Formats: sequence, structure tokens, C-alpha cells
Amino acid sequence: MFNRKSAQKLETIVGNESTVTGELNIKGTLRVDGIIEGDIFADWVIVGETGKIHGNVKSRGMVVGGRVEGNIEASEIVEIKGKGEVDGEICTAKLAMSEGALFDGHSSMKKPASLDGSSEAKGKLKSLMPSSNAS
Repeated sequence: MFNRKSAQKLETIVGNESTVTGELNIKGTLRVDGIIEGDIFADWVIVGETGKIHGNVKSRGMVVGGRVEGNIEASEIVEIKGKGEVDGEICTAKLAMSEGALFDGHSSMKKPASLDGSSEAKGKLKSLMPSSNAS
């Protein structure tokens, strides 16, 4: 998921024994192995198995391996790993859950912003599709 050219490199880490309180605005990717108490705005968020977030998250994408207590809004994808737990609402274009994942809340699906039906978006989508001409 993160190997695309558009994905940001890992830039901010909240370590295992760290606690951060307050709103975070992160450009790029945030990895949480400690505790965050507050809302997060980031391009990508990765919650490690020891990570905990008590607040809302707004991002392009999110992987949850730890615990999130709050609402998640992701324009592209939310993935909850086998040991991941989410207690709150999720609004995203794609939702993936591994066996063993816990999710207590409501989810709603929305189309990715880049696929809104405009001619520009249709052109981008067409360029991503394989050609029907066989060589």
C-alpha cells in the first residue's frame, strides 16, 4: 500500500514509551507506537501494536495494528490488522480488516476524491487502466 510513488516516507515517530497530548498536524507519515491523546491530521498514519490513539484521525490512509478510540476519516483506505482495535466511526473509500481485528462502531464508504466523475478524473482513471490492445 505504501510503495506507491505518491506515498510519503516515514517522517514522524511517537515512540513506545512516549505520550503526546494535543492536536497533531503532520505532513507525511506518522507512526504511533506510544500514546496520542488528541486529534491527528496527517497524510498517512500507522498505529503499531503498542500504539494507542484517543482522538479523531483525518488522513489519506491508515493502518491500525494497535488501538484507536475515536473516529477515522481517510480519503483512500483504512486497514485494521489482526491485533488492531477501533472503537468509533470509520469513513473511507476502502476498508480492510484482517482476521482477529476488532471494530466497534459504524462505517461508511465514500468514493475516492480523485474518482468524482469529472472529465479530468475520468482521464486519469483511463490512463491507469490496461490497454485492450494485446501485443
